[in-house]
Amino acid sequence: MARDGDVPTIFNPKRVRAPSVIITSEEVVEADRSIDVERERPNGPPTPLSPRAPLTPQTSVSSAPPLTTQPSLQQTFSESAASSQDEERQVRDKGCPRSCCSKIAKKIYYGVCVTFVLVASWVTVTHCIKYLYLQDYSPIHSADFSMFNNYTSRFRTHHLYNAPFFTAWFCTNWLILFYPIYLIVMLIHNKCKSANAIACDAFNDFKEKGFTFARFLSRCSLFCLLWVVTIYMYTYSLKILLSTDVVALFATNVSCIYLLSWVILHEQFVGVRIVAAILCDTGIALLAYMDGITGNSTLGGVVLAACAAAGFAIFKVLFRKVMGEVNTGQRALFFSILGIVNATLLWPVCLALYLTGTELLPAHRMPWMHLLIASVALLVFHMGFQFGNLVTYNIFVSIALITAVPVSAALDVVLYGVCFEGMKLSGIILITVGFSLVMLPDNWPDYIMRLLRWSRRRQRGNDGSGRNRDTVDYRTGYIRSHLRSPSGRVR
Repeated sequence: MARDGDVPTIFNPKRVRAPSVIITSEEVVEADRSIDVERERPNGPPTPLSPRAPLTPQTSVSSAPPLTTQPSLQQTFSESAASSQDEERQVRDKGCPRSCCSKIAKKIYYGVCVTFVLVASWVTVTHCIKYLYLQDYSPIHSADFSMFNNYTSRFRTHHLYNAPFFTAWFCTNWLILFYPIYLIVMLIHNKCKSANAIACDAFNDFKEKGFTFARFLSRCSLFCLLWVVTIYMYTYSLKILLSTDVVALFATNVSCIYLLSWVILHEQFVGVRIVAAILCDTGIALLAYMDGITGNSTLGGVVLAACAAAGFAIFKVLFRKVMGEVNTGQRALFFSILGIVNATLLWPVCLALYLTGTELLPAHRMPWMHLLIASVALLVFHMGFQFGNLVTYNIFVSIALITAVPVSAALDVVLYGVCFEGMKLSGIILITVGFSLVMLPDNWPDYIMRLLRWSRRRQRGNDGSGRNRDTVDYRTGYIRSHLRSPSGRVR
């Protein structure tokens, strides 16, 4: 019974102590039977109560071990042991971050491999297409070419390759292999699933997003047109500019992607990336006027390469806006359908350009080998670019575009004796700096502050002669010593 002034127990909870006596189920049954026997006695004298004895471990109700609680204790112990083993296994798998076998280290190793593959494939594509324009495909026997002397000059130049749209169309056709390669990899990885099940999963995911067949095909046609136009401008600019200039100009797509993502996708505003976009635009301007304004086609080539970078940025941002978040299977299926639409709908354009004489193909020797190498390299590049973030960090995929610039420059110097100087060199450097600034994370000031603090701590730790080195706090007027000496106040 509660005393006066006490608050009820529900509002004044007390500490609940565990009972020191363990009662088993058999003892509860025996107690119930004794109570029933006492109730059945007819008006008998009450049983005298024995004086209360203190409960000790020897005077407990039952000295037998509790039978009912033993399984639960064993189960609890086994669960705790299993959980501790899982935690130890997770710690062992993660390992030390500085270990050469940790997950972070493996991702870095994979990232280096992905970057190498992307750089090699992108440089191969660019230089193979450039080689197509520079090579002379005249007939092997000069007597065979004498029959064309009476024809027009248009037919005399058929030993040259001048077909940028045909190159873009031919290379895009190889995107059809995107989904078959994905299926082969998935069948090897998941042996329990069939190809039909994997394909049905990709189509069902698009259906859940509300895409009908007609709507999905129309979206693929729109993206196919944008893709082919982008590749066409890239291949056409290679006819005018050097390979290194085109690679550097195409790397500016990262700044365009950020600006479009900020406007369309409402991503976070980062001031340093605006500065990066300005630097990239300045580099484009320097490359545009590196050979003057009049009497050359450099300005047109720079505009085409910059438009190709902008077209690639529009493609990526619109894909995220229209298609939303897609998984790996949906992305592979999309690019395969894009290649099918390209091969089905755009071949009349290639034929019309060839018949009207707008594009010229060699009449005697077609450079199929270089076209095949460029197409396969472009397929490898885009597969690595789309799926490289599955095995490594995204930054290793992005830096491949700018890492290809010095590799391409080395090839230009070796193969063609190009000299990079003046406005050309300055423009490439500005584009590289702008690209690096765009790659900075959103919280890059925090990393700078951590680096400065770490350098200060290391400098203080390595400074062995700084025992008597004191610093003055001008706000309080006290001298602060590293040894916390009782220095007086500055008067």
